[in-house]
Amino acid sequence: MPRKILGVIPARFASSRFPGKVLAQIASKSMLQRVYERASLARYLTATIIATDDERVYEAAKSFGARVVMTRADHVSGTDRVAEAASAENAEIVVNIQEMSR
Repeated sequence: MPRKILGVIPARFASSRFPGKVLAQIASKSMLQRVYERASLARYLTATIIATDDERVYEAAKSFGARVVMTRADHVSGTDRVAEAASAENAEIVVNIQEMSR
């Protein structure tokens, strides 16, 4: 029986270095949409979800058809947000997918 491998993208609007970075537009798509689309192409992920604590991010994710869940706002790290989202899933493996910035 194949394993369920869940990819979770923690998406926080209130970034300390670049607030709103996940919704920043890059050639007509948000960074969030670009990361989600690329992660969704991963061959071994059974499902990909976005985990956020912000309604703007939630609505943006829904607008491009992503599966998205709301998490608590008090998480210290993206890993904590991923853990909360994954706890509601039946996955054997969870992959924390972080965006890259330069």
